[in-house]
Amino acid sequence: MVSINDRQPRIVGYCAPANTLRASRTVTCSHVDRREPVAVGRGQKDRIMAIQLFVPTFDVEACLDEIRECLEKGWTGAGFKTIEFEEAWKDYTGLPHAHFLNSATSGLHLALDIYKELYGWEDGDEVLTTPITFVSTNHAILHANLKPVFVDVDEFLCLDPDDVERKITPRTRAIVFVGLGGNTGQLARIHDICHRNELIFVLDAAHMAGTKRDGKTPSGDVTVHSFQAVKNLPTADAGMICFADGGLDAVARRKSWLGINKDTYARAADASAYKWQYEVQSVGYKYHGNSIMAAIALAQLPHLDAHNARRRAIGVLYDKGFAGHPHIATVPTAPGCCSSRHLYQIMVQDREKLIADLNARGINTGVHYRNNLEYPMFADQHAACPKAAELSQRVLSLPLHPQLSDNDVARVIEAVCACVEERKSLANA
Repeated sequence: MVSINDRQPRIVGYCAPANTLRASRTVTCSHVDRREPVAVGRGQKDRIMAIQLFVPTFDVEACLDEIRECLEKGWTGAGFKTIEFEEAWKDYTGLPHAHFLNSATSGLHLALDIYKELYGWEDGDEVLTTPITFVSTNHAILHANLKPVFVDVDEFLCLDPDDVERKITPRTRAIVFVGLGGNTGQLARIHDICHRNELIFVLDAAHMAGTKRDGKTPSGDVTVHSFQAVKNLPTADAGMICFADGGLDAVARRKSWLGINKDTYARAADASAYKWQYEVQSVGYKYHGNSIMAAIALAQLPHLDAHNARRRAIGVLYDKGFAGHPHIATVPTAPGCCSSRHLYQIMVQDREKLIADLNARGINTGVHYRNNLEYPMFADQHAACPKAAELSQRVLSLPLHPQLSDNDVARVIEAVCACVEERKSLANA
């Protein structure tokens, strides 16, 4: 087998044609090929290359080598590759335990389900959470028959510790902290609040692959990472659940495989003749990851630090380009945070018009995220987080991925500033 260290990897990204996007809609997650020309102006001669929001970047040969090993051995489910990636992830992060799953969403639900069962939480007990996140964070709380209680956000778009303190009640059992865009926000204060109030600290680290805080990987009582297709370490979809407690890691391994006490790979490796004898100790889920996704993750992991460094360098270019602009604010990175830079976010007025204007110029943007309290299912708390409500109407994610060139970034900055100024001129006319 060829080692990725023995050759120059072919790094490519998958994208869909630019004409699959409409300028009139908010794009939360786009794959637009900047090699695909889009019409800007009046005719074909004006066609330029689109700059997309996200591009998953793959080391193709390394991925194929790892996948081929699975196929040649005839083992594509949970097994030798998932074990190998779990060990690699523990080495990379320094976390003591890691269990590979089919998604981070599964991991969040699994974590809350385990704590609820083992700690005797009741249906309707409360979990403090953020309204500025992908809905899977808060669906996980509901799937565990717990109540999400929404907390307002700070300038980092992470949980505001002061509002956290205000919203703790006798029924509060846990806090879910989302490291939005790779930011650590005021994580240390949230951790201290959990410790003082004997609450479980769940870190939703879906955006935080490679983030460091004061030189260390951020973690909670349980930490959940994502390896979904457009994350910093992309596969097709997968996740990792990392408990601080080894006993809970063992429970997670059973519950993620339907409550069975020994997975198929472990039984197949057993020297005894009783490979089909196992115990089902509790109700569980089919949340375990597979070796194909783990194979891709293993191929991608050696590139994570370099890709994140490029993301941070792009962030610096954006920071310089927007510095001092009277109508464009940027979301700051928390002190002590070396961010994975999954997102670069700005704050603007008339966001929807700006999205349309930029899309017409071949620049695709996103919104991370719509305020969850706007969804009908959370209408009972619609007024709970006024700052989140205001910022979610202004936040805009700009293109950010390792394949962006400095010229691409300069083009985005120029276009954003020009579009904002045009809107202001029209408003003042």
